[in-house]
Amino acid sequence: MKRIFKSIAIITLLLTASNIANAQKHNFELIKNNNIFNSILKELSLFYVDSIDAEKIITKGINSMLYSLDPYTTYIPKSEEQDLKFMTTGEYAGVGALISQRDTLIQITSIYEGNPAQIDGMKAGDRILEINGESMIGKDNSYVSDHLRGKANTLAVIKVMRPMVDSIVTLNVTRKKIYIPAVSYYGATRDDVGYIYISSFNTNTASEVKSALLDLKKNHNIKSLVIDLRSNPGGLLNEAIGVINLFVPKGKTILETRGRHKELETVYKTSQAPVDTEIPLAILIDDESASASEIVAGAFQDLDRAVIVGNRSFGKGLVQSTRPLPYDGTLKLTTAKYYIPSGRLIQAIDYSQRGKDGSTTRIPDSLTTEFKTAAGRIVRDGGGITPDVEYKYPKQSNILYYLTIDYHIFDYATEYAAKHSVIAPANEFSLTDEEYEEFKERLKARDFKYDRESLKLLEKLKEVAEFEGYTDVAGETIATLEKQLQHNLDKDLEEFKKEIKSQLEMDIIERYYYKKGVMSRSVEEDECINQAIEILKDSTQYKQILSPKK
Repeated sequence: MKRIFKSIAIITLLLTASNIANAQKHNFELIKNNNIFNSILKELSLFYVDSIDAEKIITKGINSMLYSLDPYTTYIPKSEEQDLKFMTTGEYAGVGALISQRDTLIQITSIYEGNPAQIDGMKAGDRILEINGESMIGKDNSYVSDHLRGKANTLAVIKVMRPMVDSIVTLNVTRKKIYIPAVSYYGATRDDVGYIYISSFNTNTASEVKSALLDLKKNHNIKSLVIDLRSNPGGLLNEAIGVINLFVPKGKTILETRGRHKELETVYKTSQAPVDTEIPLAILIDDESASASEIVAGAFQDLDRAVIVGNRSFGKGLVQSTRPLPYDGTLKLTTAKYYIPSGRLIQAIDYSQRGKDGSTTRIPDSLTTEFKTAAGRIVRDGGGITPDVEYKYPKQSNILYYLTIDYHIFDYATEYAAKHSVIAPANEFSLTDEEYEEFKERLKARDFKYDRESLKLLEKLKEVAEFEGYTDVAGETIATLEKQLQHNLDKDLEEFKKEIKSQLEMDIIERYYYKKGVMSRSVEEDECINQAIEILKDSTQYKQILSPKK
């Protein structure tokens, strides 16, 4: 026994010495490279041919260093602390409008209902010329956004160029504290099915979902529920667990986080009494559902508590924390990975494994591992959440894509709103055939052009045929095909009338009824939602999906 204990002591001493040596080597490397960096900066400052902007190049260096780790580890200077606060709370002080760059001006693209922009007369389509006497012509999005924001109850005098109005419009907009709800919309659909759309996970998400759920149960007597997490980028982990807790009994393990340090390893369990553990649930996800959204969808799937409908989610299984830095900066860094109830990690990219050019790739399905849900269904790790029922979205037509990015639909909606003081309710509004014809004539008058993928491929074919010497043989056939594939605007506008008209109506509805109106209309027309509703209506199918395959 003495020999065994002596051997163990020797091994322990060797391991301790090895660890100390490794730590010393690591510390030496840090000190060495820090000194090199400081020396380079000093030499640049003293001898570079032109004067350098130290803050600019150091910030760029910091950002490059952090991005080499993963895209979620970032430096947030004091000047951007409001963005961090908005991401976590959904709050900021400003006017309540979305903007985008259009040529040399910034355009208002959307207005938040009930906020200063709406109350004080801003309209979608307005192009900002001046804020508080300073020209905004040629300024970028972030610059104009900074000037629209400010302390609550301060005045922003905004001069805009408004379509359909000859003179410049001056608006006196009083900034207020803006809160963007996490639950953008909820309501009851046909057949007693409730619907809740969650756009983010901020400090109030769980309480907003609870309020919506209680209202739907009390005032609409819903029998099942669709929770929509599509395009939800995530947010606060505790809020995701709070949402799950509404539908899962107290004491259930939802998540484990594992990091480099023991103190970062945490087991998260439901801690409150649930609202409803029996109501049938369908969760909608897509490839933009990430992080906290995937925690919710993944936990419901692993606990066999809901049917997941849609497309495979983004695949972010990393947890970020914030650390204070000198001069009021903040470091947001990845500190842990999270594992959902089945034990799987859904991270889709291993950022430690990069190509020589720094590129990353998703973990192939062949390298993923099987896990089992509480009921014994097979699920896999390493690539986001795979839905129980996949929905195949119809491909958007090429013409609609160009009508959208070239602002033809946006501008038509802007002009329509200027000509019509009121329209029918969101769920009833429809453009007439005459109005659609008017839209078509408007496009022709503006000489609307758009790319056709078939013509692009034909050009490639012509190049290859010429290279391989087939021009003489196939030239006439290619010329005939080229003639047949030429633009026929009238034909395409009729062939894709349904989806173009639907998008026009949505843009017009937003001018009058804002995001809630658009969501109300979308719930009726969205085929992915309809697919989820059909599953919830069929109790046999619902139970079958949540049962292990025999």
